[in-house]
Amino acid sequence: MRRLAVLLLAFALAACTTIAKVEGEQVVNARLAVRVSAAWNKINDPWQNEPFDTWTQEGLPLDHLRLWGGVRAGEPLIKKTMVFFRAAGEKDKRVPTFRPGMPPDKLVTLFEEFYSMMGTVTVTKVEPATFAGEKGVRFEFTLARRGDDALLRGVGWVATRNNELYAATFVAPQLAFFSRLLPKAEDVVRTARIRS
Repeated sequence: MRRLAVLLLAFALAACTTIAKVEGEQVVNARLAVRVSAAWNKINDPWQNEPFDTWTQEGLPLDHLRLWGGVRAGEPLIKKTMVFFRAAGEKDKRVPTFRPGMPPDKLVTLFEEFYSMMGTVTVTKVEPATFAGEKGVRFEFTLARRGDDALLRGVGWVATRNNELYAATFVAPQLAFFSRLLPKAEDVVRTARIRS
């Protein structure tokens, strides 16, 4: 009965969600600007005021590009733990929270914890990179999604400036979607810049 109630709640919330086409200059959280050359679809959810934007090419089950702009010290990467990502009887996952001065490996761990709410995460690569004009890291990971056992691949970019976190992640199923859509995500990420 509880599972049915959660499913009905998820459908009710989804009914309030809208999708809008985004093109040109976009600003995330009034702090991170990106330029969109190929159209993406932005998911607008009036029930959640998250510190990230979620965009998709093919629809949320198939891919998403998430952008975080100016997450402040002590703030979580996600404000509302998504209850429908929990297995029955599972306790709430730890909410990943940004702290100033975190070394690169700990920044990557934040996103590992974030995606572990959806399934089993394995970080496969971490390397120095520039994101939004700041020194940071680029990381790759796999996600065995709970619920449908889909194997997804992901890539992320993260940097900090003035005790604020800026990041982007792209995730899609390993077969076909990831390799086809990653260049579009990288095109957006390359344009990222921090607004003063």
